[in-house]
Amino acid sequence: MPTFGPVSRRQLIDGFRALGFDGPFSGAGPHPEYMVRGTRKVKLPNPHRGDIGVELLSRILRQAGITRAEWEAV
Repeated sequence: MPTFGPVSRRQLIDGFRALGFDGPFSGAGPHPEYMVRGTRKVKLPNPHRGDIGVELLSRILRQAGITRAEWEAV
């Protein structure tokens, strides 16, 4: 994975898959797509908004239970 910084949605999904997440799965109705690892479910950002910035990436990784070191090691 690139250094901790802006990433594309595709890079986010690929990184999650490398860390053992399954998906992405469609949410029902207006709910966003998500990925799953065990009992942990992580929402994915809207695919039409460009790259995912550092602040949003940090919040997503925290929700996923992934440290910055784990993310950068993928």
